[in-house]
Amino acid sequence: MSNKATNILVIDDRIDIRLSLSILLEDHGYTVFEADNPQVAQVMLKKYNIALILLDMNFTLDTTSGDEGLEFLTWFQTSNMLLPIIAMTAWSNVDLVVKAMKLGVQDFIEKPWKNRQLLHIIEQQLALTGLQQQNARLKQQLKTKAETVKSYQWRSPCMLNLLRQITTIANTEVNILLTGDNGTGKSELAHFIHKHSMRKNESLVNVNMGAIAENLFESEMFGHKKGAFTDAKESRIGRFELAENGSLFLDEIANIPLSQQAKLLRVLESGEFEVLGSSKTIQSNIRLISATNGKISALIDTEQFREDLYYRLNTLEFHLPRLADRRDDIVPLAHFFIDKFITKYKLNNCQLVPEAESALLAYHWPGNIRELSHLIERAVLLCQHSQITVDDLPLRNQLNTKRGGCNENNEQEPLPFMTLEKAEVGLIKQALLKTNDNIPQAATLLGLTKSSLYRRIEKHEINV
Repeated sequence: MSNKATNILVIDDRIDIRLSLSILLEDHGYTVFEADNPQVAQVMLKKYNIALILLDMNFTLDTTSGDEGLEFLTWFQTSNMLLPIIAMTAWSNVDLVVKAMKLGVQDFIEKPWKNRQLLHIIEQQLALTGLQQQNARLKQQLKTKAETVKSYQWRSPCMLNLLRQITTIANTEVNILLTGDNGTGKSELAHFIHKHSMRKNESLVNVNMGAIAENLFESEMFGHKKGAFTDAKESRIGRFELAENGSLFLDEIANIPLSQQAKLLRVLESGEFEVLGSSKTIQSNIRLISATNGKISALIDTEQFREDLYYRLNTLEFHLPRLADRRDDIVPLAHFFIDKFITKYKLNNCQLVPEAESALLAYHWPGNIRELSHLIERAVLLCQHSQITVDDLPLRNQLNTKRGGCNENNEQEPLPFMTLEKAEVGLIKQALLKTNDNIPQAATLLGLTKSSLYRRIEKHEINV
């Protein structure tokens, strides 16, 4: 184990104690800073990047009460520093331990210490702090991402009616199942529900169930401890724990392998789960939102989906209609996406001409809102003037020569130069468009496995 970048501050008035700890910790790769009293320690904490504190509770002014250590802990609480503290004393008692723990001490060890025990506690606290920091970063990223999403105001009667129903129950704790074809906006509706719930100030954690390998299901959902299995080199926080006090959105819920459905059912029934490699039971506190484009009833009939799990998921079920069934939204959505991509790519403003709006309204939209978003994104990027015309819209019913990349002599035109990453994104989007967002079919077109395509979709943050 290498801890070369890990600085530990030892606060103790006895030089022999500090020397002994320095030798022990430096032999195990840590960098040690020493302070002979709490006042010196306060200065050093502001000057150096300390990862953990070893604090003696008794100093020369008072060798038994621990008051000096408690005074330092009181100061530390007001400093806004987030560091683990391990308290040490040769005169420990229950009252002192309780007081220290209330003031933020993570662990307590008596002098003389056992080297192996002390090293284990240090490693454990550093690992836990790393997980907490990772958790905080992820939650902040999720919160920031959610805050940047601009809402679209629906216009079609069917969507307005659906939103009225959703708004009525959004601030309850009821489980919700969203159904509908690929690209109809189930993810956006899940964000809407969370934003209007009592948990809106906490995280919304999204999980694409189709992208999770069967053998990694428990690790992804419930987390694992370091060493829990062969490749578990670091501890991992599961999605249920990440979503604590917030909302958990399980997309493509019908893709959960039958062998793993009982594990999810147990959490939904009891609210309890265990991290892999730990015997401690954790109580979950999340609001569950699920979505699927499949017919779960058919999967139940063929015994591929548990009926009892289905009834746990769909306390209330809402169906999102196809874009072709809500045509009042097509043109307003197109304008919304134009503004979105102009802002995203920092481009000059452009507008749809009336003929282009008519073409959008006449199109059958097999890919729904996602197809419209991809189409407008391409049109905005390739627009050479301030207007988007019918020719700028790669609708599927246009001439094949327009879409196929061939010139008037039916010769293949050379591809424009771009980075491999952009080319990969473009090919994935084309495959998704061609297959109406059918992941297995798109993967076959691209010569990939389904899981490989899912990884690339997540890597490039492609909305599916």
